[in-house]
Amino acid sequence: MTTFSTIKITQYKNYNLTQFDFNERIVGICGLNGKGKTNLLDAIYYLCFAKSYFNKIDGQNVLFGMDGFRIEGHTTEGNITSIFKGTGKKDLLLNAIPYEKLSQHIGKFPAVMIAPDDTLLIVGGSEERRKYLDTIISQIDATYLQHLIIYTKVLQQRNSLLKQFAEKGKTDWSLLEVIEEQLIGPGKYIFEKRKEITFLLIPLIQAFYKKIAANNETVEVNYTSQLLTSSFESILNQYREKDFILQRTNGGVHKDDIEMLLNGANFKTIASQGQRKSLLFALKLAEFELLKRAKNVPPILLLDDVFEKLDDTRMHNLLDWVCKENEGQVFITDTHKERLVNTFTSLAVKYQVIEL
Repeated sequence: MTTFSTIKITQYKNYNLTQFDFNERIVGICGLNGKGKTNLLDAIYYLCFAKSYFNKIDGQNVLFGMDGFRIEGHTTEGNITSIFKGTGKKDLLLNAIPYEKLSQHIGKFPAVMIAPDDTLLIVGGSEERRKYLDTIISQIDATYLQHLIIYTKVLQQRNSLLKQFAEKGKTDWSLLEVIEEQLIGPGKYIFEKRKEITFLLIPLIQAFYKKIAANNETVEVNYTSQLLTSSFESILNQYREKDFILQRTNGGVHKDDIEMLLNGANFKTIASQGQRKSLLFALKLAEFELLKRAKNVPPILLLDDVFEKLDDTRMHNLLDWVCKENEGQVFITDTHKERLVNTFTSLAVKYQVIEL
């Protein structure tokens, strides 16, 4: 089981040169808004994924006026160091040995973040839900991540080619066929893994929703994909004319989605704020549980500002599971120290509170 004992942050976001030591499995982080609670969680996340949860552009994560940043974490499974230089170069090292590719690191230190903007997972576009699936599967299956990287790159090439066809008024069919062949293999792999994972994930989402919401509402969750009813080859043929008109690829796994229904109706259009938040936590805890089963260790759990999201009953149901039934390391931020202390005390768990 991975636990962080120390993190050293240099010139990352609002931190100049700071070290935090963690001596309990459950760590509360409190302070006023703007003090860096979320940034501390993000630094931990960065060491697990080699990227920020909130801003993928590394240059924008550097402390104002500085040229780069360094984050170093000491864990039970080894020491991780990430260095970003102002030139745009980024190095990631495990026990002082650099990775050849950053993607080799994904899955070694599984983690799950729950943050305020995650409600986009419920109310946002399909891209948010595909990203949710991709984050889970990439930590479990390194081959999936490689296929995803290839698919994304080839899809961009195909879209670029479609634009060239429109600009030149001429079609190179042989080149289009070559690119489509490169797209189909990774696309089929991505589809099969998503189908396999959602089969395991959906019952977990429903069970956690019931636990958090503590009522008899029926939540239905379905994986939707064009490949469920047609082969990738026939999908590309079916959409070819539309692709030429719109100059982009309209068929493939980049159109996949997760459909969510509440008592048979579209969840995001009829659900209350409380119901949306309950489903968000159910999705994230299902992600956590699936990763735990696949990796045989509980992921690091990062909960940002969760007290503002749920009512007292739902909050108690959530934290009872997070702190007592879960054995992994948990980091929870809040603006109120007393609320953190009272919550942990009522749960009768050992904890540490860091004040910023």
